[in-house]
Amino acid sequence: MKTAIVLGTFDGLHAGHRAVIDKAQGFYSIAVTFDTPPKSIITNEPQLLILPDERKKRLQKLGINQVEMQNFESIRNLDATQYLEQLVKKYNPDRIVCGFNYRFGYKALGDTDLLKRFCQENGIEFICVPAVKCGENIVSSTFIRTLVREGKMDEASKQIYGGFSFEGVVLHGDARGRVLGFPTANQNYPSEMIRVKNGVYISRVTIDDKQYKAITNVGIRPTFKTEQVACETFIKDFSGDIYGKVMKTQLLSFVREEQKFSSTEELKNAILNDVKLLD
Repeated sequence: MKTAIVLGTFDGLHAGHRAVIDKAQGFYSIAVTFDTPPKSIITNEPQLLILPDERKKRLQKLGINQVEMQNFESIRNLDATQYLEQLVKKYNPDRIVCGFNYRFGYKALGDTDLLKRFCQENGIEFICVPAVKCGENIVSSTFIRTLVREGKMDEASKQIYGGFSFEGVVLHGDARGRVLGFPTANQNYPSEMIRVKNGVYISRVTIDDKQYKAITNVGIRPTFKTEQVACETFIKDFSGDIYGKVMKTQLLSFVREEQKFSSTEELKNAILNDVKLLD
């Protein structure tokens, strides 16, 4: 079977990414991507919409046969042609596919024009997929990150293949939720993922392959003057000990901003109103 390489960061696996992947149908397909987006390393800011292991799983669900997660630091000093020569030597592709704005090589000096010429010179079929639009906006990971930062999770999740979610071990908290009558599952928010807007979200959690409706608070809990960012989730219709288990949390829609309450009773009433949204 002939081999097709699809190139890109594929962070978010939005409609534009999926259009690139579709061009590898009928081939043995290899996605060549990065464990961490180069922009995140260069700016030293968390950017990920999907964690690497989960991105690999979702790429495979989309029909990719092989996923190669490159380490950016190991290739960042290769010029554009050197990078392409390395790819061809390793994978011997019959087709190379990328999006219209794909950049590569040292200082991202390589572009689709250079890639097209390289493929022509080496007898490789080249396909450049044009921009995909959602309304007036070009679908892009950058646009989706803006939505996430603004707390527009319903819009962001429609564009992210599989939705915006993260997994983490359930940790012991300070038991304040239990005292308030709303026990919560505590997780660390993944440091490499893009930060969502602080606040309360309607969410969905998966525990032992079973899904539950939930309410998740992401933030610093101003009522209790906690500086560390916390992720706390009240799970509807669930009871049991899940400490130490891995829980998947998917943020669905923004409910309200974090706010400081004058009393625990006022906080309890606010949480009660949040939970009613799950009915």
